[in-house]
Amino acid sequence: MTTTSGTTAAAAGAVSTANTVPHLSPERWAVANRHLVRKALAEFLHERILEPQRLGSGSGPETEAPAEPAAYVVRSDDGTTAYSFTARVLELEHWSVDGASIRCARAGEDAEPDALLFITEFRDTLGIREEMLPVYLEEISSTLAGHAYKQWLGQPSARELAAGVTGGADAAADFQAIERSMTEGHPCFVANNGRLGFGISDYRSFAPETGAPVRLEWIGVHRSKAVFTASAGLDYRTHFESELGAAALESFDAEFRAHGVDPQDYLLMPVHPWQWENKLTVTFAAEIAQRHIIALGAGEDTYQAQQSIRTFFNTSDPGRSYVKTAMSVLNMGFMRGLSPQYMKATPAINDWLQNLILSDDALQKRGLAMIGEIAAIGYHNGYYEAASAKGSPYRKMLSALWRESPVTLLKEGRQLATMASLLHVDSAGKPMVSALMERSGLKPVDWLRRYFEAYLVPLVHCLYEYELAFMPHGENVILVLEDGVPVQAIMKDIAEEIVVMGDRLDLPEEVARIKADIPDDEKVLAIFTDVFDCIFRFLGALLTEDGKVSQDEFWGTAARVIRDYQAEHPGLADQFARHDLFAPDFELSCLNRLQLRNNQQMLDLTDPSGGLQMAGRLVNPLARFA
Repeated sequence: MTTTSGTTAAAAGAVSTANTVPHLSPERWAVANRHLVRKALAEFLHERILEPQRLGSGSGPETEAPAEPAAYVVRSDDGTTAYSFTARVLELEHWSVDGASIRCARAGEDAEPDALLFITEFRDTLGIREEMLPVYLEEISSTLAGHAYKQWLGQPSARELAAGVTGGADAAADFQAIERSMTEGHPCFVANNGRLGFGISDYRSFAPETGAPVRLEWIGVHRSKAVFTASAGLDYRTHFESELGAAALESFDAEFRAHGVDPQDYLLMPVHPWQWENKLTVTFAAEIAQRHIIALGAGEDTYQAQQSIRTFFNTSDPGRSYVKTAMSVLNMGFMRGLSPQYMKATPAINDWLQNLILSDDALQKRGLAMIGEIAAIGYHNGYYEAASAKGSPYRKMLSALWRESPVTLLKEGRQLATMASLLHVDSAGKPMVSALMERSGLKPVDWLRRYFEAYLVPLVHCLYEYELAFMPHGENVILVLEDGVPVQAIMKDIAEEIVVMGDRLDLPEEVARIKADIPDDEKVLAIFTDVFDCIFRFLGALLTEDGKVSQDEFWGTAARVIRDYQAEHPGLADQFARHDLFAPDFELSCLNRLQLRNNQQMLDLTDPSGGLQMAGRLVNPLARFA
C-alpha cells in the first residue's frame, strides 16, 4: 500500500500555474457559450419560462408554434437585449434551436452569445433569488469551462465509439471509452456540470471526461461508529477478499497494527481522494485524532470516474465492483453525499428488487437486469448528527457502497454502453445513435423497436404490475448492444432511486423506505416525465434532425410497442386505464424550475412528489395513436 494519494500528488506536481488552463481560449469559450445559450433557450422555452415572439407575427408572445423552422426573438427583463434565432418546434414542445442562427443585440449593438450575461439578463424571468444567483452563475461558469475542456481534449468519433475503440477486443475498455467521451451532462438541465468544489487540478484528476486513473484512499473506521451491511449470503471478510485480495487485507492489517490498534476493531472503507483532502481531514479531524478513523493510504487498484462523478469503475480488474463514494461537491441541484442511514438498507433493497425481476416472466422475456449494490458502509459522526437537520449534507460526508460490475453479465461478442450515449453528438455533429443504427444494418424503425422492447417495455410493465418506478435516465441505464442493436437494459443506482408508489406490493420492513405516497394522477409521470420528456423528446429530435425517422415514425413505433405489450397482458386492463399512456395530455414537470428555485437541494428525496414544479400540460405524442 502507498501512504499518499498518488493521483492527487501527481496532478499537483505536474501542473504549474502557467499551463493549468490551456482549454480556456477565446475560440473555445465562444463555442461553449453559443452551445449553452442554445440549450438555455431551448429548455427555458420548453419549460415555458421564456416567452418567444415569432418574428413577423406581431408583438405578442408566441402561442401556436409551427412545425417548420421559423424565426423567433426573446427579450431580456429590461428589454435592452434581444436574442433572435431560428427554431423548429417538435413533439412535446421540444425547441430545436439552430445554434448557428443565434444573434444577440445588446443595447442595439451586436454581441456574441454570453451564457453568464444571459442568466443575469433574464434573472427576474427565471425567478432566481438574489442569494442563489451567484451560486447558479458559478455552476454555469463551470459548465462552460467543462465544455471548453472537452473541446480541447477531443474524443473519438461517434462511429468509433459505436464500433468500439478496441474493435470489440476489450469490452471493458470499449465501455469506459464511451463513458469518458460523453460531452453533455443531463439533457434537460442547463447548468449540468457544476461540480462546485473542484479546482482545476481536481478537475483534471477526477472529472469523468478526463478518464484519469484514480486510486481510492482507504481508511479504517471504528466499529462503534460505522455500520457495514451486505447482500444475503455475503459476509464482510468474503466481500473484501473478493474486492481487494488476501494480500491487500494483510497489508491493511499491518497498517492498523503499526498505528497501535487491533484490526478487528475496525472496518475498511474507501473514500474519494478529494473528500479525504478537502473534507475529512478538516471536518472529521476530531474523529481522526480520537482514532475513530485511521488513514491507511491509497489502494493498489486503479479506477475511472463515471458520469455521476462519485462512482468508480475498476480498470485494474473490471470484474470487481464499482465503488460509489460520498463527495461534498455541489452538482446539479444536490450535494453529492451518501447517507449512512440509507446505506444500511441498501443491500436488502437490492436483494428484494433482484428477486422481483428474476421472478417476473415479462421482465425476463425482455432480458431486464440490474447490477446490485451488494455491500455498503456508513459512518455516523455524532457531532454533526446532533447539530444538523435530517437530510443535511453534514450527515452525508462519509459512506460508500459497492455495485456489481456489468462486465460479468456480458456474453461474448456484445458491447456495453451507457444509455446517455444515445444522445451523444460528436464534434463533427454525428449522433451516436445514428452510428449505432448504421452499424446494425437494420431499418431505423426496426432498431427503435428493439430499443423500446429492451428499455421502455420493462419500465411500463413495472408501473402497471407493481406501481414501481425507477429513475431511468441515461446515466442510470446501461445498454447491452449486439452489432449496434440494444438487446438488454441493465438498471443501476437502485436503492436511492426506485420508488414503490402504491399498495400493489407488500414490502418487507427493511425495504419499506422505498415506498412513497404519490398521488394517483402523478404515478404515470414516471413514464411521461422521466422517459418521454427527459429522454425520448431529445432522442426523437436527434433522429428527426439527422433524417433517420420522422416524428410520427418515432412515436408511432413507441405506441405500437406499448400496444403489443398491453395485448399480452389483458389481466392488467384496469391498470392500463388507470395509468393511461395514451391520454390526450399530461402535466409538464420542470427540472430547471426546480434548480432555479433551489440549486442546493432541488427536492426532498423523502417526498419526491411534494416539491415538483409544474407548468401546465403537454400534448401527449402517443394520443393520436390510441
